Amino acid sequence: MINFRNTSFVKSVNDVTNKPSLYSKEVVFVGRSNVGKSSLINALVENKGIAKVSSTPGKTTLLNYFDVDHAFYLVDAPGYGYAAKGVKLAEIFACLMTSYFEKVKTLKCTFLLIDSRRGILDIDLEMIDYLNYYHIPFIIVFTKADKLTQKEKVACLKSLDQVGKDTQYLFTSSSDRKSLSTLKGMIESVL
Repeated sequence: MINFRNTSFVKSVNDVTNKPSLYSKEVVFVGRSNVGKSSLINALVENKGIAKVSSTPGKTTLLNYFDVDHAFYLVDAPGYGYAAKGVKLAEIFACLMTSYFEKVKTLKCTFLLIDSRRGILDIDLEMIDYLNYYHIPFIIVFTKADKLTQKEKVACLKSLDQVGKDTQYLFTSSSDRKSLSTLKGMIESVL
């Protein structure tokens, strides 16, 4: 069993050729800017300051590597779809992530984070199509589920119809220990 509390930041890279290579397994968290990737990582490893949380979308522009219990790397990827920094941010994401998905052979699963209050947007569908096209395994993780009404949760589930019935998904909240425990189990199962 993996001790997620035993997590440390390793390094940030802007080129996958500089990624750490001690472990032969990694998972990556990908999602739109401001979806809550850093907050979810902090809650998952029970360390509020390990991943930098910003109120300004688009702050993460590098791949951030975390060593989880000397077993695997958890990678925090830049967000996609935010244009306040202009086209450059979209270019950074496209170049960096294309290189990541093409070259990293230790990737076991992509956890695609989607803000449950927004549902699956067209830009998320583009990412899903990309992952499917290149046969990259993924699990959808709906974030901020504690803020949903029952009606909104039903609408969110309905948005899964666009993706496929066999797609794995999970509703999470940084404050819900049960959903975090389930997410840990999913990560362990893909490793």
